Amino acid sequence: MNDYQRYRLEIERYEKKFASWERRGEKIIDRYRDERNERTTTAKMNILWSNVQTAMPAVFSRLPKPEVSRRNKDRDPVGRVASQILERALSYEIEHYPDYGSAMANAVEDRFLPGRGCVWVRYEPKFKQVETVSEDTFDEDDPQGEEADEVEEPGEEIEYECSPCDYVAWQDFGHAVVRTWEEQWLVWRIVYMDREQLVERFGDEGKAIPLDHKESDEKDKEGKAETIPQARIYELWDKRSERVAWLSRAHDTLIDQVEDPLKLQNFFPCPKPLYATMTTGSLVPVPDFSLYQDQAKELDIITGRIDKLVRALRVVGVYDASAKSLQNLLADTADNKMIAVDSWAAFAEKGGLQGAVSWLPIEMVVNTLQALYMARDQCKQTIYEITGISDIVRGSSDSGETATAQSIKSRYANIRMKRMQEDVARFAADLIRTKAEIMCELYQPQTLVMYSDAMNMSEVQKVPEEQREQFVMQALELLRDQYTRGFRIQISSDALVEIDQQQEKQDRLDFLAAAGQYIKQAAEAAQAAPQMAPLLMDLLQFGVRGFKVGAEVEGAFDEVAEQMRQQPAQDPRMQQMQQEVEQQQQMMQQEGQRLQQEGQQVEQGKQAFMQERNGFEVEKIRAGSELEKKAADLAIKEIDLRYREQRLQEMSRDMTREIVE
Repeated sequence: MNDYQRYRLEIERYEKKFASWERRGEKIIDRYRDERNERTTTAKMNILWSNVQTAMPAVFSRLPKPEVSRRNKDRDPVGRVASQILERALSYEIEHYPDYGSAMANAVEDRFLPGRGCVWVRYEPKFKQVETVSEDTFDEDDPQGEEADEVEEPGEEIEYECSPCDYVAWQDFGHAVVRTWEEQWLVWRIVYMDREQLVERFGDEGKAIPLDHKESDEKDKEGKAETIPQARIYELWDKRSERVAWLSRAHDTLIDQVEDPLKLQNFFPCPKPLYATMTTGSLVPVPDFSLYQDQAKELDIITGRIDKLVRALRVVGVYDASAKSLQNLLADTADNKMIAVDSWAAFAEKGGLQGAVSWLPIEMVVNTLQALYMARDQCKQTIYEITGISDIVRGSSDSGETATAQSIKSRYANIRMKRMQEDVARFAADLIRTKAEIMCELYQPQTLVMYSDAMNMSEVQKVPEEQREQFVMQALELLRDQYTRGFRIQISSDALVEIDQQQEKQDRLDFLAAAGQYIKQAAEAAQAAPQMAPLLMDLLQFGVRGFKVGAEVEGAFDEVAEQMRQQPAQDPRMQQMQQEVEQQQQMMQQEGQRLQQEGQQVEQGKQAFMQERNGFEVEKIRAGSELEKKAADLAIKEIDLRYREQRLQEMSRDMTREIVE
C-alpha cells in the first residue's frame, strides 16, 4: 500500500466515524441561525443563540497579550532582551494583522456550536526581485584571458514575512481515528482551489487535477444557481514520516510531497482543537446543545402555546340586537363619551348593561398563561443549570435575592466557566507558541528587529552604542538556538476576557504598597547590617516577579541589585571605628567653634584696651596722679590679656595634635 492509498483509507475511516457528528452539527447551526420553513408560523424561543451569545464573551472578548519569559528567573540581560524581542514581535503580528483575532473568534464559535474549533498556522514570505552582482569567469590557461567583469543577475530576496493563522471550517478538518489527541499522527485540512491557483501552486501538475467541487453561488435572474468549479485538495501532515503531502480524491496519485517545512516541535501546524465535551475513548466531540436539546424542545412547545393563547386573549362578547347602540362600547371613539340607549325603561327592566351584554370569559386563558410563563421560567432555569450559565453571568438579578445568594451563584458560575476559559487560553497560547517557533526558526534577524524595535529598548540603550548591534544579535542567536529550552509563552485565562479596569488599577496599587513597605523595612535593615543588602535585594526581586504588573519594572530592579553587588562590603569593625572618628571630629569642630568665640572676645578686649590707653594719654596730661593710678590698672589688665592669649594658643596646639593623632 503506497502513501496515496494509505491516506485515502484514513480519510474514509474518518468520514465514516464522524458522519453522524457532522449531520448533528449542521442541524445545530441551522437551529442557531433559526433556519426554518417560511410556512412555519409556530413561535419558538432560540435559547441556543442566547446561550452562545452569552458564553462567547465570557471566554473570549479581546486579543490576548503574549507573555514571554525565561524559564529560569536568573540575571541574564541577553535572555531578558531575547524574551522582549519575541514578545514584541508576537504582539506586533497579533495586533497588526486581523487573521489571529478572526480565526480565534471563529474557532470559539465552532466550539460552542458543533463542538470543535481549529486554526492552522503557516509561514508566508513575500519575495521581491533584486539585482545581484556576480563575477564573470574566464579560463586561466588562455593567454588572452582578461580580468573578470562584474555582472548583474536577477535574484530574489524576502521583502517581508509573516505567519498568518487560517481558520479551518469544522467540516474541512480531519485526522486519523485515534482515542486521544496525544496519540494523533495524521491531520489534514481541505483547501478549495480553482484552476489558476492549482497551476500557481503545483505547476503543470495542477492542469491535470479535476475540479471535483462545485459550490453554489447567488441565483441568477432566472432563479438558477450558478456554480463555481473548484478542486478539493487535502493537505496532510504525517508525523510518523515527518512529511507533508497534497492529494485530490479525483486524482490517482499524490500531487506533491515535501519534507517537514516548518520544523515545529510538535510537527503539526495546528494546536489541539478547541473541543466541547470529550471522553477518553474517542475524539468525536459532544456539542453543548445536545446536552439540553430536550429541554430546548420543551421550551419551544411552551413558547408556541403561549403565542397561541396570547393571540386568543381578546375582549369579545355578544349583545342584544335590539340595543344596537351597545356595539359602540369598544369603539376607538368611545373614550369619555356617553352612549344613548332607546327605551331606557325597557332596557333597565332587562337588567341594564349586564342583562344586554355577555362577555367571553378570559379568566381561564389568563390563568393558563400564568402557568405557562412559570413553566417556561422553570424550563429556562433547568437549561441554565445544565450549561452553568447563571443569572450573574447573564447580567440579570432578582431584587429579592440576598447578597449571599448572588455570591454563591457567582462562584458557581465562575467554577463552570473557568474550565472553558482555561481551554480557550490554552488554545490561544498554543497558537502563539506555534507562531513563535516559526519566527525563531524561519524569520530573518532584521525582520524580528524591525517588528520589535529592538534597538530602542531600554535594556539595549544601556549598552555602549558601538556594542548594541552585537548585543541584539546575541539575543537573536539565543532565540534561534534555545527557544524551546530557555523560554516559555503563557497566556492567563483573564487575558482573553474583558476585565474590570478598576481591578487592574487596584493590582498596581497593591504592588506599589507591598514594594514600598518592603523597601522601607529593607533600607533600615541594610543600614544596620550592610552585608545583608544583596540578600534583601534578592528577596525584593523574588516578590516583584510574583506580581504580574511587576514584569514591566523587573529590569530596573535587576540593575539596582547589580549596582549594589558591585559596591564592596565594609567590615563592621571598620564601620564602627569610622563612626567614632566622625563623632570625634564633630566634637572637635564644636570645640573649635568655642575657641573661636573666645578669640573674638580677646580681640574685643584688645580693642577696648587700646581705647582706654588712648584715653589714658589724654587724661595723663590733665591729671598726673590720677593717670598714674589708671596706668597701673591698665598694666594689670595687659598682663591678664597676655596670659589669656598665651593660654588660647596652647589649647589650639593641643587640639591640632589630637586631630593629627
